[in-house]
Amino acid sequence: MEAWEFGPTVRRWRDRVAPEAVGVPVGRRRRAGGLRREELAALAGISADYLTRLEQGRATTPSAQVVESLARALRLSDTERDLLYRLAGHAAPGPDVMPSRVTPSVHRLLDRLSHTPVVVYDAGWTLVLANAPYDALMGETTTWRGLDRNAVWRNVTRLPSRVVHTEQEQAEHEARLVADLRLTASRYPADRALRRLITHLASGSPRFAELWDAETPLSLPDPSRHKTIDHPAVGPITLDCDTLLVALDDLRITVYTAEPGTEDADRLALAVVLGTQSLMR
Repeated sequence: MEAWEFGPTVRRWRDRVAPEAVGVPVGRRRRAGGLRREELAALAGISADYLTRLEQGRATTPSAQVVESLARALRLSDTERDLLYRLAGHAAPGPDVMPSRVTPSVHRLLDRLSHTPVVVYDAGWTLVLANAPYDALMGETTTWRGLDRNAVWRNVTRLPSRVVHTEQEQAEHEARLVADLRLTASRYPADRALRRLITHLASGSPRFAELWDAETPLSLPDPSRHKTIDHPAVGPITLDCDTLLVALDDLRITVYTAEPGTEDADRLALAVVLGTQSLMR
């Protein structure tokens, strides 16, 4: 298999993906049946320019992370995913590598939550995907690149967030994330990408290095079961926040809901409508 086949293969698979099947709004003037290049790029978390170079064969050595992101956005079968890895010159991930695969069955689950804010993280707390209601509630995630996609990094460096925490809650949340990442590292000791992530976190954040060296046990109170979101258009919204574990794929799916009939439910619905309209512009 030749590296030049990677780009045409991605292009063919992009053309066959129905936009509505991956949550992309379809306008009246749309001509293409599949995904536009910029739509696939946004779903995969890469730039449209880089995707253009990949498809045209001007870039031929995508990283394994980019391959996985494209496979996920294109909703490839296991066989197709393995082929895409081989075309990019990589071996498909084995059991000693931390998975970031969203299987078709999990995609179907997420599709049924298309009106509910949902975000998916891998076991290293790097964002795998976020649906449109989540971006409407929390702010757009499609422009996040590199470490900015990692929840540990965003918290220990205190990047802007709409989540309201007291100082103590924030400190405990950071400690829990780092403790969970330590457990992940112990499950995947041979994963070089995970080791690089931890190295970058430690070198870039004194707070992370402090927590990592402290070896805090994963037994702190968890303030994240309920979260208050300070939404810029509708004000504070207090929501139930439930994180579901997909055991075989080691993914974390966090779902945000409100008690029906409450003011928080009304505010959440309004935030999703306003935010989704804004994202579609």
